[in-house]
Amino acid sequence: MVNKIVADCDAAVADLKDGMTIMVGGFGDPGAPNQLLDAVRRRGIRDLVIIANGAGSEDIGLGGMMKDGLVRKLICSFPNYPQAWAFRERYLKGEVELELVPQGTLAERIRAGGAGLGGFYTPTAVGTDLAQGKEVRTINGRQYVFETALYADVALIKAAKGDRLGNLRYRYAMRNFNPLMASAAALVIAEVDEVVPVGSLPPDDVHTPGIFVDRVVLYQA
Repeated sequence: MVNKIVADCDAAVADLKDGMTIMVGGFGDPGAPNQLLDAVRRRGIRDLVIIANGAGSEDIGLGGMMKDGLVRKLICSFPNYPQAWAFRERYLKGEVELELVPQGTLAERIRAGGAGLGGFYTPTAVGTDLAQGKEVRTINGRQYVFETALYADVALIKAAKGDRLGNLRYRYAMRNFNPLMASAAALVIAEVDEVVPVGSLPPDDVHTPGIFVDRVVLYQA
């Protein structure tokens, strides 16, 4: 019988290693798998490349990982907001690399990775510093910059409900980067607020099918 439920967050991330590329769901704190991120922090793996919308908040989740110096490179859209002081301190000291990506471009790079595409052309960032070193092509009289797809070793995501088969349902702001990232990583681990019986999620309420999800862990209140 297929059962993707894992006992706890520490067990869920026990085989993650130094140097991995990890996608982190969420739009700031909303929809972020902070308990999984805290487990990664306890594990102490380092030299990580993180793909996320932001740079973490305060001393929890991704922010805590930044504080501990576990992240080598951050690929994100919004790194510099008041609560992201840990990233800011590391970045100003030259201890973490930043690849800044417009938010829509970040979402599409992740979607392209999940779809098996090599990348796409977009007019966003043409003529700016963000286009330096990238291919620029004129299509129908308009310039476009080529952006490569993003794919990760691991995606850590957050959902409202999940079953033992890995089917997921998101709630409100959880439905941001989480569904995209679920299709764009070799290993997908979902932190869920509630584990429900198989069949209790109506087909129209399954936002991420279980085929994309490898492990499900229950959020501990």
